[in-house]
Amino acid sequence: MSAGARQIMARGGMEAQTAGLTARSVACPAPDLRELRELPVQRELRNLGELPVLPALRELIPGLARGSVLAAGEWGLLCLALAAEASAAGAWCAVVGAPGLGVVAAAEVGLNADRMLLVPEPGPNWPQLVAVLLDGCELVILRPPAQPSAQMRRRIEALVRRSGGVLLVAGDWEGAPVRLAVADREWAGIGDGHGRLRGCRARVVVTGRGAAVRPRERWLWLPAADGSVSAAAGPVSVSGEASARALPPGMRSTG
Repeated sequence: MSAGARQIMARGGMEAQTAGLTARSVACPAPDLRELRELPVQRELRNLGELPVLPALRELIPGLARGSVLAAGEWGLLCLALAAEASAAGAWCAVVGAPGLGVVAAAEVGLNADRMLLVPEPGPNWPQLVAVLLDGCELVILRPPAQPSAQMRRRIEALVRRSGGVLLVAGDWEGAPVRLAVADREWAGIGDGHGRLRGCRARVVVTGRGAAVRPRERWLWLPAADGSVSAAAGPVSVSGEASARALPPGMRSTG
């Protein structure tokens, strides 16, 4: 496969350039599943019990358990952050149903554009598409076009277990054993009517089923000034003053 993120296309092979990253554009809402099956992807992390996560996330979730479904709340940077470390380590990652995703933004978080498959518009056959992608990708990020029925949900969960991959759902997924969500946000960089947004501090909460997943939370830069994800201090005080450790150099909190 040529360098850059791949966007699956059923008709033609139009190439697009984005800041030096090559992407194959999708021009139709129904990708050809035969074309997906022919993509020469190969899992590199088969022997790992869990897919790794960024250091900033490890106090929330130590890793992404193979054969599992995780719900990550609404579509946003948290979904990409959860996939970044596994992608950087060599895992193939597919993103389904996120037409607004920018390749550059994904790369800034840490995803390897050379091992990304992008399907912005999966169409009505998205469950079959997800099944095909799970055959070759360690991690599939899914923004479902529609809420699946209970029967379809159980079928997809069985496919995830059988494939040994990870399905990360942007949105709600009934019965997901692990759920992450951004509970609060604080933007930094704006003064009294002036300045530019330079970063976002977010309180991320994880809940789940079973003794292994106890409720916990952590403040993160999501993103920091350089677009990365890192640990942040607690909330800004009522007076609007933050500790020196809370803000990276050159940043000020909006309070």
